[in-house]
Amino acid sequence: MKTIINTNNAPAPIGPYSQATLAGGFLFVSGQIPIDPLSGELISSDIKAEATQVMENIKAILTEAGLGFDNIVKTSIFLTDLQNFVQVNEVYGTYFTADFPARETIQVSALPKGVNVEISVIAVK
Repeated sequence: MKTIINTNNAPAPIGPYSQATLAGGFLFVSGQIPIDPLSGELISSDIKAEATQVMENIKAILTEAGLGFDNIVKTSIFLTDLQNFVQVNEVYGTYFTADFPARETIQVSALPKGVNVEISVIAVK
């Protein structure tokens, strides 16, 4: 049994997938990119602004599912340039207070819509 989670407070999927799927007590949040859900525009002014929008999109999906950042057990961060790691990590760190989730950060050659950062998470209910 699975439940699809969608909210207007995060960007609509740009392909055949859901914002998140709740199954077996876990919430699997699809990779979020820095799209402002209100305007539909990409945030690309700087890497910190991009990372902030990504985290806010994740927050909106978690909220829709009745969860928060303290429920996250695993994150995956995809960057087109690992030189941006320190700045993204600074933003990312402001969303967690303790008991940090497991994580990997991977440099990739490209991301959807030409963005510089994408983050997906798994949370436990």
